[in-house]
Amino acid sequence: MPDSGGVEQVDASPQEPRVQVFAVPPQEGASPSEIVEGFLEALTSDDPEFATARKYLTKEASERWEPKRSTTVLADGPNADSTRTRTDPDGSGYTYALTGRMIATVDDEHAYRSEQGKYSSLVHLVRQNGDGNGDGDSGGDGGEWRIDVPPSGVVLAQADFERLYLPVSKYFYASPSSSDGGYAQSSPAMVADPVYIRKRIDPVTQAVRALLDGPTNWLDNVVDSRFPSGIALKKGTKSLAPDDQNRLKVPLNERADAVKPDRCAKMAAQLFFTLRDLPAAGIEQVELQRANGTKLCALDSDQAEASAPNRALSGADYQYFIDDKHRLVRMPKNGDEVEPAPGPLGSGERQLRSAAVSRAEDRAAGVSNDGRSLYVGSLLSDERLEKTKVRSEAKQEKDRLTKPSWDGRGDLWVADRDPRDQRLLWLAQGGGKPVEVKVVGLDDARINAVRVSADGVRVALIVERDGRTELKIGRVERQGTSEDPEVSVVELRPGAPQMEEVTAMSWAGGSRLVVVGKEAGGVQQLQYVQSDGSVVQDAALPALTGVTDIAASEDERLPLVARSEEDGIVRLPPGASWRPVVKDGTSPVYPG
Repeated sequence: MPDSGGVEQVDASPQEPRVQVFAVPPQEGASPSEIVEGFLEALTSDDPEFATARKYLTKEASERWEPKRSTTVLADGPNADSTRTRTDPDGSGYTYALTGRMIATVDDEHAYRSEQGKYSSLVHLVRQNGDGNGDGDSGGDGGEWRIDVPPSGVVLAQADFERLYLPVSKYFYASPSSSDGGYAQSSPAMVADPVYIRKRIDPVTQAVRALLDGPTNWLDNVVDSRFPSGIALKKGTKSLAPDDQNRLKVPLNERADAVKPDRCAKMAAQLFFTLRDLPAAGIEQVELQRANGTKLCALDSDQAEASAPNRALSGADYQYFIDDKHRLVRMPKNGDEVEPAPGPLGSGERQLRSAAVSRAEDRAAGVSNDGRSLYVGSLLSDERLEKTKVRSEAKQEKDRLTKPSWDGRGDLWVADRDPRDQRLLWLAQGGGKPVEVKVVGLDDARINAVRVSADGVRVALIVERDGRTELKIGRVERQGTSEDPEVSVVELRPGAPQMEEVTAMSWAGGSRLVVVGKEAGGVQQLQYVQSDGSVVQDAALPALTGVTDIAASEDERLPLVARSEEDGIVRLPPGASWRPVVKDGTSPVYPG
């Protein structure tokens, strides 16, 4: 402890990490291999602008290198491959090959994308006088070794990426082109757009800037931002942090000055939901300011929920499943009492094999026990059960209709697995003529399960091809009119690329899913994944044997519900272990 000296006040805002790791600059006389190793190590530091990593480069290479343009994530490596190291013919330089097994990239939009395959990049070094960033002639035996051809962007091992980067969901509104066509609800859904930012380098400011930059390319066609085009933080704004009352003030440029109050509330809601889940941020109110510093609008938690009424549908009063009498039954979200669901689907009038409940919990859809027909009925009255126009003609039961799924606008989805006529079907408001959905890139793969996100602009599919089942996430695009709607699923991307076999899945948040499957040569496991295919860290799930189906709510406070071959219907309350509910039961579902 110091026993003398003055006292200096420091900023102790909760967003600042307790420990930051900074790299070591190159040592005098370092060998080419030490320079390469030092540069790679510097990439794993908490240096905001990679200033130390640039010291390993020549001046010209430092000016060209763009570390924020991309991040490559490797399962093993990056390794300097000694078998591919060579000296230039005139002895003036060295070439190293960096290798590894690539699993993902993060682009300049902060968007994560699974990229499986081999990674290889050449790194070239020359001798340069001075400290490597000054002038001087290269060549000869004098001077220090520096990299004049670095790898593109940043290259990291998976463990370093997980330590340094933080998943954040930016929030936007479903655009009219993705949610109307004459048959959408008046209040647009909020859509989570997952990105990765650097964990220890002012994550609040990074998240705000990422939101103002707009949606990622994958979602750009189906979402809108209420922030005007060209809007940004006020010039000179370096860092944002909440005050001692957890209020965050966000100064904007002149593009925000004329924004109307209603639009400002929508903007603030986007910002509030984007920042709400940041660890240790604890933000309870956001205030948007004009360029002159005056208040444009402010929003707290309750007001943010009111500005996004569709988010209220993410909760659930009950969990549902099919009992041993093939009826739809339910149990309270915090209780174990099982009772028949109200209405015709719970009466036993029609035996069921699977079901789905609308997010408003006012209607349910059920697939007949033989898998051929789809029915829709009320959960509020005993009105007559409606048989939809969906029918499977497959010869075998396993090839007929999948479990249905409702989106947040009240539309119903189901897949027919008939090998002679494989189809994904969509029913506006759960009825009428079924529309065949065009799934781009599906080719001859079969859809074994379909779950639509609450916002209705993304769909999760378990697809089977050549005996392998995998999870795909697609973007939903809607066109046409209410009389002639057109629905398509485009740009399928891997949802759980680390798994060789996926058995079941369910949406478990705005951009998160829970998945049951196996990695190559492994045993069955339960795992949370982001909708971009990345694995959610620090969210381990207890093991459960023989899981055939699983259901989750967008409300993380509610328990998971699963069907196990050994234990029947079981529940997993937060922070607890799996608890049996009933031995005989199938097809657990939450609303959705």
